[in-house]
Amino acid sequence: MAETKKKATKATAKEAAGKGTNSERGLRKAQDGVVVSSKMNKTIVVAVVRQVRHSTYGKFVRKTKKFYAHDESKQCGVGDRVRIVETRPMSKLKRWKLESIITKAE
Repeated sequence: MAETKKKATKATAKEAAGKGTNSERGLRKAQDGVVVSSKMNKTIVVAVVRQVRHSTYGKFVRKTKKFYAHDESKQCGVGDRVRIVETRPMSKLKRWKLESIITKAE
């Protein structure tokens, strides 16, 4: 009888933690940025800029981070503004994929 209660408790804990089926998975992270390189095969490099307040001086500082993203149809070019979303690891550095192109470069 005690074993039955333990099993039910474990199942409930998993459901509460959101580790159930794929339909229960939360939203994926998304970032907007500018494509800085598209020379690799089916891969783009997206620079995401954010403003962070300096802890001591209070001045806002711009920080840039580059993300490698998967572009299946090779539709992006340098200068395009894009939205990327988090996905499973595809290679050593690539953990994002292209969701949409916001604006094309001229």
